[in-house]
Amino acid sequence: MGIRINLTSVFVDDQAKALDFYTDKLGFVVKNDIPLGQHRWLTVVGPGEPDGPELLLEPDEHPAAKAYTAALAADGIPAASFVVDDVAAAYEDLSGRGVTFTQKPTAMGPVVTVVLDDTCGNLIQLSSMA
Repeated sequence: MGIRINLTSVFVDDQAKALDFYTDKLGFVVKNDIPLGQHRWLTVVGPGEPDGPELLLEPDEHPAAKAYTAALAADGIPAASFVVDDVAAAYEDLSGRGVTFTQKPTAMGPVVTVVLDDTCGNLIQLSSMA
């Protein structure tokens, strides 16, 4: 059947702020930036993966989106998870760039994880193999 992830999203409270964070801090690359009324169809992809899965930086305009995002963050639940080669190195690099973490590198069985605040209402988990 060959099902693959093509597009997923995170709700953001400000697309411009989200774009800055996801590109300048996390290193994603813009794939689509198409004006749609007061918002944009704004997707990013991993560096070196122009045809890889896209992350939509989706405005949190739907009434359920704000409540959902706030509830996840309040409970410490990441809205998304991304893989890195080395969590400890990513933690050091991103901390040096001013990224705020809510969880320091933590071993969880076969992986190591950290959780960061994306400044747009979400907690994001990074993981790597231990």
